[in-house]
Amino acid sequence: MALVSLGKIIWAMGVVAWYLIRRPAERRARRHRIVSNQRSTRDKVGLVSASVGLGLIPGLFALTGFPHEATYSARPISLLLGAVLYAAAMWIFRRTHKELGKNWSISLEIREEHELIASGPYALVRHPMYTSFLLMAGGQAFLLANWIVGLAGFAGFAVLFFLRVDKEEQMMLEFFGSRYREYMRRTKRIIPYVY
Repeated sequence: MALVSLGKIIWAMGVVAWYLIRRPAERRARRHRIVSNQRSTRDKVGLVSASVGLGLIPGLFALTGFPHEATYSARPISLLLGAVLYAAAMWIFRRTHKELGKNWSISLEIREEHELIASGPYALVRHPMYTSFLLMAGGQAFLLANWIVGLAGFAGFAVLFFLRVDKEEQMMLEFFGSRYREYMRRTKRIIPYVY
């Protein structure tokens, strides 16, 4: 049981790190005017799904142990893998926010003087923030010894990713044209050299 509690603590520390990285980007983004907003119901459904799968369900488990029936014995190697995946997710998450700077947005928006970022993690993949969410889901699955909670992270990520990524790339193609098409040609979506 002590390992289950340790996994919950590591997961909670990751969530705090996520918030501490995200909050300054939100404040900074408010200072830059939006010139194109393509928010939609699909976008909102994706964001809610990710919040439920990567936040609400694991948070409920961490606080209450619910759903109890799906809990299993935690193993030290699982906690180690989960901690490594979560740390990698936070490192990429931080780097994406740093690289994006004033271009960052929680939604499908183009800001005034928007730039095409192709440095840092963006040199390897077009959507490293989604890469970080995928790693968070993997970390969650290893840290929180519960089958439902583990699957919830992947499900929340998948809904967000598949509802948004095509629309996001279309928006970038419309705004940046051939520059973005060339960028797409030389990078993968979320897994370097694979996908």
